[in-house]
Amino acid sequence: MRPLPGDLELASLLAFAAGFAVSVGAAAHALLTKRDPRSAGVWISLCLFFPLLGALAYALFGNNRIRTRARRLHALPHDEGPAAPLALEHVAAEHLIAPEYRNLALLGRAASGNELLTGNSVEALLCGENAYPAMLHAIGEARRYVWLASYIFEARGIGREFIEALGAASARGVDVRVLLDGFGQFYTVPLAAPALRRAGVDVARFLQPRLLPPNLSLNLRNHRKILVVDGDLAFTGGMNIRGKHMASGGRPAQVTDVHFRLRGPVVRQIEDVFAADWLFSSPQPLPRSERPLQPTTLPEEAECRVIVDGPNEDLDKLLWVLVGAINAARHSIRIMTPYFLPLRELAVALQTAALRGVQVTVVLPAHNNFAFMTWAATHALGELLKTGVRVHFFEGPFLHTKLLLVDDYYAQIGSSNLDPRSLRLNFELAVEIYDHAFGRELARHFAATLARSRGYSYTDWRARGALARLRDAAFWVFSPYL
Repeated sequence: MRPLPGDLELASLLAFAAGFAVSVGAAAHALLTKRDPRSAGVWISLCLFFPLLGALAYALFGNNRIRTRARRLHALPHDEGPAAPLALEHVAAEHLIAPEYRNLALLGRAASGNELLTGNSVEALLCGENAYPAMLHAIGEARRYVWLASYIFEARGIGREFIEALGAASARGVDVRVLLDGFGQFYTVPLAAPALRRAGVDVARFLQPRLLPPNLSLNLRNHRKILVVDGDLAFTGGMNIRGKHMASGGRPAQVTDVHFRLRGPVVRQIEDVFAADWLFSSPQPLPRSERPLQPTTLPEEAECRVIVDGPNEDLDKLLWVLVGAINAARHSIRIMTPYFLPLRELAVALQTAALRGVQVTVVLPAHNNFAFMTWAATHALGELLKTGVRVHFFEGPFLHTKLLLVDDYYAQIGSSNLDPRSLRLNFELAVEIYDHAFGRELARHFAATLARSRGYSYTDWRARGALARLRDAAFWVFSPYL
């Protein structure tokens, strides 16, 4: 039976009304949640002038906030109860900080909610040749639990070695959990999750894109890299589990990076981050250590604190501390990052530091894995170069290292890049470290990297051709979503 003309008109009217309601709802959501009026205006216009299409685009790219606080409070459910409290010898370490940086230490505590802890050691592991064997050894020595989170986890090559080590740990009774990002897992084929499950490893995926129930956002990515073993040892930094970080077949590594091995009470703060992310992604409880953490006698005792950042209630916490660290600098600021599109607040802080006589050095990759990131960053360099910020491009393999070093004393390590995606759209982890010996070690690494880099001046920036300027500016416009 063919539908009557009136039925078709009614169906069309209902479809239009439904599409209009969805678009108005998306526009209202943007109005109530966007913090930047320019961003809100763009999304509202797109939703209202392009019904359904604009709402779909907003669902994919514009809705960049979630609530996770209910699952991230300290009272997390665990098989064995909450972790044992830290010894008093480890907490409230601000009094150990050099007086001129104590306000920065207080800022870190206020922003993060974490205590500054003493009695830690931090060791830099350059490239996969040093980091991966150390991580595999730690997994092989595990007796109680192994928790690992990675944005990218390759199932072949070095990734296969990790899968075998994790499976072997699970087979001998160790509780093994692996958290993969729901989008980052698709960077490599075959996928790691099926292979991990076949090896007997519990796997969860953070905000995996799906249609039912709907979760279409391509943002909101868990970019953290964490390995915690038995509550005593942790690894973090910028390295994914991927063969590109290692030399093979007589060819050098395609990526240069630094990962870090940490011991001491700060490990508890790192595992708290993993536990919260796991419990957000999986209903399975986690075991925790009931053993009190004893005072350590490490050869180098650093004061450390974890800072988490993400598009939830933790938004902008890392930015606050970054700006505070730059403003606290007296002599030097050294930055190494693969993606450099600093938010306006960060750029102004760097310019102000350079203008008051602090030596500000930024090291970027000459050969980026995404050329458009270099083009967009180049457009933004002009104002920084003009005020005295020094920029160098590393001529070796793709520089994926993420470091901030202030006065060779205060350092930040972790997963965050200095771009809007890391500071506004991703879930990131940083560890701030107050330690002269560690600062000197990082300063030597900066010097070695600079020896293989070329300087980039304001004259070089102005000498770009017209087409290069247009290209750089065009990609810079889209920098909030690169």
